[in-house]
Amino acid sequence: MGLLIPCTVLLCVCTVAAGLHFQLGSKPVGQSVFVKQVNAEGGASKIAKKSLPALPAASEKHTINRRSAEQDDSCKSLKGYETKLAVNTHRVTLNDLSGSVSLAWVGDGTGVILALTTFRVPFFLMKFGQSRLYRSEDYGKTFEDVTSFINNTFIRSEFGIAIGPENSGKVILTGDVSGGPGSRIFVSHDFGKTFTPLDLPFIPIWQITYNPEDSNVLQATSNDNELWLSEDFGSTWRKIYDRVCLVKWGRKSTIFFSSTTNGSCFDRGMLELKRTTNYGENFDTLIADKVYSFGVGGRFLFASVMTGKGTMRMIHVSGDQGDSWNMAQLPPVGHEQFYSILAANDEMVFMHVDELGDSGIGTIYASDDRGFVYSKSLERHLYTTTGGETDFTNVTSLRGVFTTSVLAEDNSVQSVVSFDQGGEWIPLRKPANSKCDATAKDPHMCSLHIHASYGTAVNLNIPMLPLSEPNALGLVLAHGSVGDAMSVLKPDVYVSDDGGYTWLKALDGPHHYAILDSGGLLVAVEHNPIETINQIKFSTDEGQCWSVYNFTEEPIYFTGLASEPGARSMNVSIWGYRDSLISQYWVSITIDFRDLLTRDCNVTDFEQWLAHSNDISDPEDGCMLGYKEQFLRLKKDSVCWKGRDYQINTQPTPCPCTLDDFMCDFGYSRKTNSSECEEQPNLIGTVLEFCLHGREEQLQTQGYRKIPGDKCEGGKIPERKEIDLSARCDSDLLNPGLRVSASAHYDICIIRVLYEIAPSTSVFLLALLFYVFCLLVFLQVDGNSKTVFIVIAVIIVILLSIVAGLMFIKKYVCGGRFLVHRYSVLQQNIEDNAADGMDEQLETNHTQNGKIVFHDDSDEDMLE
Repeated sequence: MGLLIPCTVLLCVCTVAAGLHFQLGSKPVGQSVFVKQVNAEGGASKIAKKSLPALPAASEKHTINRRSAEQDDSCKSLKGYETKLAVNTHRVTLNDLSGSVSLAWVGDGTGVILALTTFRVPFFLMKFGQSRLYRSEDYGKTFEDVTSFINNTFIRSEFGIAIGPENSGKVILTGDVSGGPGSRIFVSHDFGKTFTPLDLPFIPIWQITYNPEDSNVLQATSNDNELWLSEDFGSTWRKIYDRVCLVKWGRKSTIFFSSTTNGSCFDRGMLELKRTTNYGENFDTLIADKVYSFGVGGRFLFASVMTGKGTMRMIHVSGDQGDSWNMAQLPPVGHEQFYSILAANDEMVFMHVDELGDSGIGTIYASDDRGFVYSKSLERHLYTTTGGETDFTNVTSLRGVFTTSVLAEDNSVQSVVSFDQGGEWIPLRKPANSKCDATAKDPHMCSLHIHASYGTAVNLNIPMLPLSEPNALGLVLAHGSVGDAMSVLKPDVYVSDDGGYTWLKALDGPHHYAILDSGGLLVAVEHNPIETINQIKFSTDEGQCWSVYNFTEEPIYFTGLASEPGARSMNVSIWGYRDSLISQYWVSITIDFRDLLTRDCNVTDFEQWLAHSNDISDPEDGCMLGYKEQFLRLKKDSVCWKGRDYQINTQPTPCPCTLDDFMCDFGYSRKTNSSECEEQPNLIGTVLEFCLHGREEQLQTQGYRKIPGDKCEGGKIPERKEIDLSARCDSDLLNPGLRVSASAHYDICIIRVLYEIAPSTSVFLLALLFYVFCLLVFLQVDGNSKTVFIVIAVIIVILLSIVAGLMFIKKYVCGGRFLVHRYSVLQQNIEDNAADGMDEQLETNHTQNGKIVFHDDSDEDMLE
């Protein structure tokens, strides 16, 4: 079972006495939360020290030499920096006893930061607290106390600071007003310069959300499960629906939501999926009565739907905002399992399917561009049972690159990377300046293992997750260890400048880090949860050489590093607090590095760089996902300012198709240590068929299909056909006219499943006996007209018939159709509502330009 805690889990890093609790992934982009907290020490879970034999070694196409510069030259160029930085170091003290502070950047390049401090103490049946609001217009160099803007109202910090999309300048703060039927919000149209109080006719249960395409339109769900809408930025509200469980924005004026007919959102599997395309004027029921959960990712709408057989569920996918649906060609899951969308854009989906039991692993499937035909991408993918953590990370600084962790047969945790959007996964190369640790069998042969969400979940000393930025070409910063498996020892900081092909050990021990000036400047602060700190480290050569600056004579207890989202700023703020005999007070120290870089970059500061390549002159090198990309990137020994307007320039060149441009097709998997695909052993000799828009399709394939987004031309293109068999089938389980036609096939394939998973013939017969008995019960066998003896006789006859014809069924009837996962819903009135627990719904972040964006919110990624 993938999740034991059915609630949203905040990714966090716990530290020690007088230290910090820096929460990650729980707030919208551009927000940070720092908390003063006394730490309770927790031991790290045991991580085994063996390797995963099934993983292929790095092939020649992944062997790339690291870019480098003479370290002496890059270090000498920064002599005398102390004086420049001292003049540009700004200290702010907030005389505030609050235990936490939330930061939010308002707008892009405006320099506006809002800091909300909160302090709340429970007292018997009541809670007493206070909030203070501070505002900065110079990237945190100074702050003004603007608490009067919110009339000294306590702000619900769990809702955060809701910042409007794009550069709208809109801000919403949700107040806590007790004793009435409604609530109060404070809204700003001018980047927080002024706030207007507005009373709500309801009490919101979640943060109010903006329409991504129109910041004046807001939606909220009340604590009475009512859906409310405002089209004038909160001035007026109207209730548009009752009994709402989950709400998601669609495109333009479309809203999707699940609703319950009996008033309880806990009856999972009995919900309805509805849609309005005109802000509540009209409603459509997309799926009735049997929805378990739903989510939105890229252009795709997903629904987890009960099959009508036990507690089994299947994913259904729509690529047109719910107008039409197809059943995803994925294994079904039961009440102890889950689906999780790891990443989605307009071209493809990465889906994790949990395995049976509390194994903590599953299989990653990658879709085609239609979103419902899937192929295996990675087996034994780590997705923990203790809270739903996965290390799946999109390296945004280079297209097509993802990293994650797998669990070996011996329970060791190991990192893998894919450079071709999930087509092939390999270990990360050992950094040249690192030695293999004690987990390695061979001291000269090991790999790098990246610490991400799993490491934080088991309380390893990891203050930050891996970091990359789209405009910092090829750069990746991450904590890790070098060996045969992930180590429980103190991690170090590693840097890659080519999207993960090569790595360099940059800093000893755990650090907080940030990327500034589009990768032209890296900054880091040592993570020391016990001692006070007063130093910051920085690098102008992508982590090869680091300089140290003492930013204060009075050390502080460090709680977090904050910089403007987008990695274009030259300012970074160090947040912490100081202790006195009777109080603790917040301290913010902002350093402006602009004067450190004394000149603007010019054309001579850049060099040609071919991504995914070791030799820019080789015409066959650098092809990835069908084309080459040649960039101009900053030389490592150039110390200059790129500026806020810096844009990455690329020259794409198409490549001829090879097997590297294809992933294994439906029913195929990749050979060990090879890019070739082979048919799954249990499907050899079978005919592969699946349902598409209610029509039976036969798949004729050589085992390959092009990776979504691949743009290769000509070359070697394996043959692949989808032939219409002119037969009706059940492609989505949502059309009542197709339900009965799918039932017989489902029953036959259930028998095949029982046969293949049973450890012995006797176990199979017992399971089959129970299944047939259940069928008779579901068909409402009347005891008054059919005696028990007749029932038993019927069961025996059916058993003998089935066993006698089993081989015929396996070879000629089921064939490849077992993978279609069609399910009988003959008993439409027998909807299973006994699924255990309440697992949270999916929420997949995606940008409007369609880029894949990994969503960190643990349970929020569940699509059950």
